[in-house]
Amino acid sequence: MGAQWKQKGREAAANAKGKVFDKLSREISAAAKSGADPTTNGRLRIAIEAAKKASMTKETLERAIKKGAGLLEGAVQYDTIFYEGFAPHQVPVIVECLTDNKNRSSSNIRVLFRKGQLGSTGTVSWDYARVGQVEAMPPNSTVDPEEAAIEAGAQEVESDEEGGSRFYTEPTDVDIVVKALTELKWNVTGAKLAWKPKNLVQLDDAKKAEVVAFLEAIDEDDDVQDMYPALA
Repeated sequence: MGAQWKQKGREAAANAKGKVFDKLSREISAAAKSGADPTTNGRLRIAIEAAKKASMTKETLERAIKKGAGLLEGAVQYDTIFYEGFAPHQVPVIVECLTDNKNRSSSNIRVLFRKGQLGSTGTVSWDYARVGQVEAMPPNSTVDPEEAAIEAGAQEVESDEEGGSRFYTEPTDVDIVVKALTELKWNVTGAKLAWKPKNLVQLDDAKKAEVVAFLEAIDEDDDVQDMYPALA
């Protein structure tokens, strides 16, 4: 039985890693649509760095770039689609999909939202801010994130779950802040356009667990790239 459980654990870890690589590959391909040179394509540069940190092989990474840039036969066109609605207990959520089949994504999202409420464009986004989001680790423990935010031109900074900081910027300033933080010796681990909720919903542990289970089910869908729940 012990060996059997170990095998299941290895399979689960492999599946989880595969999903991470799938999402990273999609982001790389989508970014490469604007150019295959990471020195002139900030979104692609960040996507490549994220892939390297996740130990993606060079072959897989290069294939994703070429696919997005149209350098391979059967190149895939990925579209970004946002879905808005409510998780259980009326928690607003925006779901970001990166897909090569809009009909498939729409059908899957409708099914996944059965325990919540799927809305139309504007249903909840009016209570969100469209921002640039840069995640970075400090060069040492004595660095003040607030000072770094001011120097880099970020509007706001908060601690993240990994011991680093999350910097919020104007949507057009993401690459500027990334470069400034890098010059300040911060290790940038991620950068993207995000939806930041203006108001968070407070729930007790039992209700929060329901929402988390709902969100985890949505995150399992291959087309789902990111989610932005307004959950405290």
